[in-house]
Amino acid sequence: MEALERFFLIRERGSSVGTELRAGLVTFLTMAYILLVNPQILSEAGMPVADVTVATALGAAFGTLLMGVYAKFPFALAPGMGLNAYFTYGVVKGLGVDWRFALTAVFVEGLLFIVLSYGGIRTIILRAIPAPIKLATTTGIGLFLALIGLKNAGLVVDSPATLVQLGVLHAPVPLLALAGLVLIGALASRKVQGALLIGIATVAVAAWGLGLAKAPESFVSVPSLPRETFWAFDFSQVLTGKFLTVMLAFLFVDVFDTAGTLLGVGRIGGFLKPNGELPGAGRGFMADAVGTVAGAVFGTSTVTCYIESAAGVEEGGRTGLTAVVVAVLFLLSLFFVPTLAAIPPVATAPVLVVVGALMMSGARELEWSRMDEALPGFLTIALMPFTYSIANGISAGIVSYAALKLLSGRPREAHPVVYVLAVLLVLHYATGGGA
Repeated sequence: MEALERFFLIRERGSSVGTELRAGLVTFLTMAYILLVNPQILSEAGMPVADVTVATALGAAFGTLLMGVYAKFPFALAPGMGLNAYFTYGVVKGLGVDWRFALTAVFVEGLLFIVLSYGGIRTIILRAIPAPIKLATTTGIGLFLALIGLKNAGLVVDSPATLVQLGVLHAPVPLLALAGLVLIGALASRKVQGALLIGIATVAVAAWGLGLAKAPESFVSVPSLPRETFWAFDFSQVLTGKFLTVMLAFLFVDVFDTAGTLLGVGRIGGFLKPNGELPGAGRGFMADAVGTVAGAVFGTSTVTCYIESAAGVEEGGRTGLTAVVVAVLFLLSLFFVPTLAAIPPVATAPVLVVVGALMMSGARELEWSRMDEALPGFLTIALMPFTYSIANGISAGIVSYAALKLLSGRPREAHPVVYVLAVLLVLHYATGGGA
């Protein structure tokens, strides 16, 4: 225990080994769905489900372990939602290419990401992001998390007329989710340790008992290593324009998703300096980049930092030990896929809503009386949940911030890098890019 305390600086960060272990479990439970969803999405690209399931767990474990041991942040990584959809529907099906082409683009993107991280370019970009965008990123991610939670709870559903609408509140799933939300809120307000974990376990057991979710038939399964997807690269087209476009698109989303998550989750964990900087961000970027390369080698789409890490941070996780716990659980999950598969989304939905609420505080620090500060911040907040993308929100914030500073006669208030990024982002979206 003493060795863990010294290596991860647990006492220095105001935490304890027990808290870190619990935080790691909470983070894992809120993102374990990726073990089921990612293989489903990538299977539509023609990839074998069994291989992708193992690759998902291994890629997540590798990247998260590096984040914990090297960067020493309590952040978890896994194949990113949105990036896996782009992999399947935007690249493989949209361009009519083989999944090996897309997997190679992810691999090369990860290598380029490492070069950028090593050279400190991404840290420069992170430092150049305006203060309003950094503040708004936390709030935007909070709304994004809350939307995911409300959707999983059945409290918000789609509508052909109004896009979204209120779900059927008297249905069993929304009622159970609301009960879980109240339970977690009450426990948290009473400062009960492990409130989030208690909520997840209680709702999961209730869902099984009420027949709203299928209880696990077995608890253990024996995994097999990836066969078809391991090192399944096709380098024959790396010099083509099509490959370059796809690779840069992956890189763009990966960079801004990671930057947004590091800033947003880092803020609620108290890791940011007064000027909005995240000490050690370069190491966090490197862990993310290496995780992407490792994930591609095993056979999965881009591995990136997860916003669900906020759940563990809110549970008290403050050191890399939280991430190490998540990594170990991802490895163990290879043997317990039936059990994890039985934890329904309604069990983790209340946690995401609670964490989303706790991330709203950054909005009050925005200068709402100055439109050249308020509008970029608002667009950053609004577009994250409304476009289901952290990268789109940050992009809108940066472009609008640069434009407003120029047109309002205050060009020097924006870092020169902001103008470069704004131009690149405009070109990216103008040529059909997106996140």
